[in-house]
Amino acid sequence: MSTSTTTTRPTHHVFVVEGEGKDAFWNRIGAAWQHTDGQGFNMTLNAVPLNGRIVVRSVKAAGDRTGKGRK
Repeated sequence: MSTSTTTTRPTHHVFVVEGEGKDAFWNRIGAAWQHTDGQGFNMTLNAVPLNGRIVVRSVKAAGDRTGKGRK
């Protein structure tokens, strides 16, 4: 099975999220491309967080998730 990507646009955005609920702060830190077999991702990160949690969301579901108050 191939793990290469077939598109140049990322299929997912990568965020670091600090806080919970409507007070959570989402900061986009990278992009991910789903493998053609659907079993994994290649990721490019612009930052590596020391705190918070890493969340990977599809581009369609992510919308614009950066900033306080977005969930």
